[in-house]
Amino acid sequence: MDDDAHLAEEARRLFSGRVEFLLSAPQLRFLPGPDHPEVAFCGRSNVGKSSLINALTGRKAIARASVTPGRTQELNFFEIGEPTLFRLVDMPGYGFAKAPLKVAERWRDLVRTYLRGRAVLKRTLLLVDSRRGLKDSDLEMMTLLDQAAVGYRVVLTKSDKVSATELAAILDQTGTLARRHPAAHPQIITTSAAKGMGIDELRAAVLADVHA
Repeated sequence: MDDDAHLAEEARRLFSGRVEFLLSAPQLRFLPGPDHPEVAFCGRSNVGKSSLINALTGRKAIARASVTPGRTQELNFFEIGEPTLFRLVDMPGYGFAKAPLKVAERWRDLVRTYLRGRAVLKRTLLLVDSRRGLKDSDLEMMTLLDQAAVGYRVVLTKSDKVSATELAAILDQTGTLARRHPAAHPQIITTSAAKGMGIDELRAAVLADVHA
């Protein structure tokens, strides 16, 4: 078994084992201790973060989608492995938040401070809807990640909703824009939580980032 296949199998076993919700942190003082590596998920509201985390972990509802897009205002932590090997972090969505302005600004500050000050953050996954491509709010997030010196991968979601031709065009456009950002990883992963597309590849990428 080559290294890539070994990593993929290790990731499959790990994600099929213990996965548990740990806590929600509405403020920095509620963050868990920085004693395990973390991989964070960010993206526009309705990009499919919860669905992708559920698919990644093989659970139906370990991560719950907000009824109203943009209302999630906390960092949600999930522990992976027995004993815990690392954590997944579900970050508040951005783009068209329905929360009041002061509340929205508060959780933007939470995200910004978390990114800049979390020493155990190994990688951020920036989720982008394959049907829409990178929007201005995504590019703003990429700039924030660049400024925070946080390495990130772009992950296309809902890739089953577009044709192969449309997906190829989005991949090309996304890759061109990502190359302008110093913290962006060159690999772009295409996924579909509904169809299982790219899930094994993403699991292996997450584990590689944790081990890095």
